[in-house]
Amino acid sequence: MAGQLLIALTLTILIELGVLWLLMERRRKVLALSVVINVLTNVPLNLVVMHVGYSTMTVLIGELIVFIVEALWYLIIIRDIRKALIYSLLCNAVSFLIGLLGQTVCTYLLTQNIN
Repeated sequence: MAGQLLIALTLTILIELGVLWLLMERRRKVLALSVVINVLTNVPLNLVVMHVGYSTMTVLIGELIVFIVEALWYLIIIRDIRKALIYSLLCNAVSFLIGLLGQTVCTYLLTQNIN
């Protein structure tokens, strides 16, 4: 379980740093904040999903909470509500969708090997 959390966290951090980089964000303070807030939000969200269950509602509520928390932290650092919302939305949407794609591909490959 700890290995899964570490892999998910590492991938999320790398993806979200990549999104910020593509958005031309180069301030070390903002990039470092991204790492910290991902540790503070990703681990609890994954623990809740693992223990409560992976339902659409659980994931949606969890992602909404993470979006709000991250947007508030970005707002504190960059003091631009528009940018804070964009950063939080795009970082979380891209990392969520890449994770979903990865799970889908893995599931497909596993089912192909069984048959």
